[in-house]
Amino acid sequence: MSIEDRAKATGKNIEGKAQEALGNVTGDPEDKAKGKAKQAESEVRHGIEDAKDNVKEKLN
Repeated sequence: MSIEDRAKATGKNIEGKAQEALGNVTGDPEDKAKGKAKQAESEVRHGIEDAKDNVKEKLN
C-alpha cells in the first residue's frame, strides 16, 4: 500500500466534494459535475490501492 497514493486519492475526494458543494451553492452544473468526477476518480484510485494490497498479501 502506498500511503502517498492513498493520501492523494483522499485529497482528490475532498477536492471533489468541495467543488460539488460550490456548484450546489452557485448553481453551476459544471462545477457539480467536475466535483462528482473527482470523487469517482478518488474511488477508482482507492480501489487500485486495495487491489495492490490484496495481491501483496497473497504473495506473502
